[in-house]
Amino acid sequence: MSTASGGDAVSVADFRAAMRLVVGNVSVITAGIGEDRSGLVVISVVSLSAEPPKVIACVNRSSSTWPVIERYRHFGINSLGPQHQHLAERFSGFGGIKGKDRYEGAEWVTLKTGAALLSDAVAAFDCSLDEMIDRGTHSIIIGSVEAVRTHDSGQALIYWRGGYRPLNVE
Repeated sequence: MSTASGGDAVSVADFRAAMRLVVGNVSVITAGIGEDRSGLVVISVVSLSAEPPKVIACVNRSSSTWPVIERYRHFGINSLGPQHQHLAERFSGFGGIKGKDRYEGAEWVTLKTGAALLSDAVAAFDCSLDEMIDRGTHSIIIGSVEAVRTHDSGQALIYWRGGYRPLNVE
């Protein structure tokens, strides 16, 4: 067991080590249209409100996706299953893949806003951007959910201890 003393500031290394022990759902956030699109992996998506339906996610302002969300004022949230690990790695930037090239090798649909939604995502949310709130290195993006799609296979892809892991519910 490791603890930080009360008077000392929490180091970045200690914070990251502790956050790796918090289980997070792996989602791909998509934004943009056609050739001008990008996306990234996040594990910080939560429901903000059911009436009206709103979600929040945290996006690093230095990412290539942040300005695309700001420009198009929409985004898609795609909750992944274990079969999507290769897609999570692609959208995490493994192999140096960027922008629209991250979308290759998967089937995408659009509903209302034009944001790309993974056709077989466990859950997909098509969102219009309400607000971006800057805090630290990230922006909290708040979105109004315009449409949803679900494909409940009883499985999810989670992030825990620094890696992607399958979650199967029997």
